[in-house]
Amino acid sequence: MLLHGIFPPVTTPFYPDGRVYLKKLEHNVDRYSKTPVAGVVVLGSTGEAIMLSDDERREVLKTAREACAPHKVLIAGTGAESAVETLHLTEFAADLGYDVALVRTPHFYRPQMQPANLLAFYRTVADRAPIPLLIYSVPIFTAYDMPAEAVIELASHPNIIGIKESGGDIEKIRRMTEATRHIKRSSTVTETFAAVTPRMVKAAEPSPSPNELVPVGALAGSASSVGGAGAPARDPGANSNPSSSAVTVRSGLKTRQKEVGFQILAGAAQKLLPSLQAGAVGGVLAFADPAPTACYEIYAAWKEGDASLGTLKQDRVSKAAARVAGQIGIPGLKYALDLNGYYGGPPRLPLLSPTADLKQEIEQLMSDIRN
Repeated sequence: MLLHGIFPPVTTPFYPDGRVYLKKLEHNVDRYSKTPVAGVVVLGSTGEAIMLSDDERREVLKTAREACAPHKVLIAGTGAESAVETLHLTEFAADLGYDVALVRTPHFYRPQMQPANLLAFYRTVADRAPIPLLIYSVPIFTAYDMPAEAVIELASHPNIIGIKESGGDIEKIRRMTEATRHIKRSSTVTETFAAVTPRMVKAAEPSPSPNELVPVGALAGSASSVGGAGAPARDPGANSNPSSSAVTVRSGLKTRQKEVGFQILAGAAQKLLPSLQAGAVGGVLAFADPAPTACYEIYAAWKEGDASLGTLKQDRVSKAAARVAGQIGIPGLKYALDLNGYYGGPPRLPLLSPTADLKQEIEQLMSDIRN
C-alpha cells in the first residue's frame, strides 16, 4: 500500500456529557475526503483511543470507514499492550475494509520492553495480521523510543511496510532511510501514481444486471489483489517489472505498479520539511487535523523540488504546530478544529478544554492558517 502524502490522525468527537458524537465524526471524515490528504488515521493518539472502551473503538472505526471516500487510504490504530488484543482489533479493522494497521509500541511494562520483546511482538502481529502494519513510535506518550536498530531489522518483514516516527529525530529518520534503502516492494497505484485501495477497486466494478451470474470470488479477488498481508498481489495481466509505468485496466480502473521501499512517515508538522528531506515519504500529523491543506502544501512543494516554497510553507505552520499540537495537545487541536470549520468539541476527562486565555492564543496562532 502506497503511503506517500499527508494523513490527519482524526480526533474523536464527544458530546459535552462525554458520549462519542458519531455524526460529527462523519462530518469531519467526509470533509477530509474533499481535501488533498492521502488518507486518514483513525484511533491514533490524537483520536484519544486510550480513552475509549472496546465497543467505542469499534463504533468509531465503523463510522469513519463508512464516511471516508474510497480513494483515501484508511489507517486504523490497533495497538494494544498485548499481541493478542492488537490482533483482535486489527482483524476487526481489516474486516471493515481498512488498508493498514498502525501499531504503537507496548510500553506499560517498560523495564521489560527490550528490543527482543518488541521484535517478537511486531513479528507475531505481522505474521498473523490480514493487512499491512505500520510501526508507531510515539515516545512523548509512551516514554519509549523504538530503537532505530529494531526498526531496521523489522523492515525486512514483508507485512511491515513502514513506521510513523513521532520522536522528531531527523537523524534517526535519515539513518532508517539509508539502512532500509535496499528494501523494494511493488505497490498498485493509479494512472497518476496515487494509492489504490480495495474500496476503490470495488467502487469501480460495474454492477451486474439482475440476471447476470458473477463467478464466485470475482469481487473479492479484485479487492484482495490490492494490499493485504503486506505484499500486494499483482494483476494477472500486469507487467512483470515492478517499477513498470505500463497501465493496466482492472474493473474499469486504470492502474500501474510502483516500486516502493520501507515507508517512513513523520509525526511532527513543525519538522515535516526536514523529515521529508531526510527520507520520509509523508506524515501522520496532528496539526493536519485543523490544517490539512497547509500541511499538504509543504509536502507538495517538496515533491515538486521547490525548496524555497517548501521553506516558506514550513515556516507558516511551524510555530502554531509546535504550540497547538506539540504543547497544548488534544484540547488545543480540538479548539483549532472548531475555528476551521470542523467539529472539535470537548476532550474526554481528565483532559480539560482550553481556558479563555489559551483560546485567545490559539486564535492568534491559527489566524493565518484557515482552511
